[in-house]
Amino acid sequence: MGGVTSSMAAKENVEVLKLPTRRGTEIVAIYIRHPMATSTLLYSHGNATDLGQMYELFIELSIHLRVNLMGYDYSGYGQSSGKPSEQSTYADIEAAYKCLEESYGTKQEDIILYGQSVGSGPTLDLAARLPRLRAVVFAQSHTFWFKSNNIDKIPLVNCPVLIIHGTSDEVVDCSHGKQLWELCKEKYEPLWLKGGNHCDLEQYPEYIRHLKKFISTVEKSPSQRYSSRRSTDQFEQSRKSTDAFEGETRKSTDRPEKLKNQSNNLDKLEKLRISFDQLEKSRRSVDCHEKSRKNVDHQLERARKSVDLWIEYEQGDDTTSV
Repeated sequence: MGGVTSSMAAKENVEVLKLPTRRGTEIVAIYIRHPMATSTLLYSHGNATDLGQMYELFIELSIHLRVNLMGYDYSGYGQSSGKPSEQSTYADIEAAYKCLEESYGTKQEDIILYGQSVGSGPTLDLAARLPRLRAVVFAQSHTFWFKSNNIDKIPLVNCPVLIIHGTSDEVVDCSHGKQLWELCKEKYEPLWLKGGNHCDLEQYPEYIRHLKKFISTVEKSPSQRYSSRRSTDQFEQSRKSTDAFEGETRKSTDRPEKLKNQSNNLDKLEKLRISFDQLEKSRRSVDCHEKSRKNVDHQLERARKSVDLWIEYEQGDDTTSV
């Protein structure tokens, strides 16, 4: 991962927003501007988290991927009003997308949608309705979403799609990611993180490297992408020896590389925290400074309960029209 640039430590590069939705709620969003960005990442986070917990990751992604980034809290999450439901998440992501277009002049062709776990539902619903998106990323994604079936929607996505999933995910089995990838219209080389669980994918060096490569590819013109990309058949043949789903053994450098880079990464993160201390005063609505990172085990336990909690919310919202 690249070094943190001082230009990104400026207060004016981070904005906290309140956005109205078509269902009458008001959601909190954050917009992070990168001075060299040509793409904007619209990030829909997972269930057991909020903007306060995602803030540091958002800053790091914006810096290292060189993208503008907008993240938002669903209705009923963090400081957003209302309550969570399937239909409210669709209205929430639409409000965030509308803000990018109207407030920041972002073109559909420059937007990359990113759906993490529960966030794959609203991400896929929006992607299926926007024909000119730059790309879509799904991480730890479900094949189902409440009453909706994601495998019915993903063939409707007309842009490059990257699937990321941990092979040891105990919340959403890796087979979900595999099914979604097989149904993509424009497949990109997936990332099956060997040993990755539901809440730790960002800790793997391969994660940021693969995302960088993907974004670099989709930022090229379609003709350039085509000429530099191998066909799906060629790709499938090349992966037979290493496909995690074939059950074959492969050598992994994940852990050694993580150990080697651990000291450098900790130093960079400490500098990042220091450089953004002044931003905390302007983010009182998000209350990031009062929240600490949950350890992976605790996040995983909360994530296991996510489906039951969302079903309870949805049952109370069944009679609400879109």
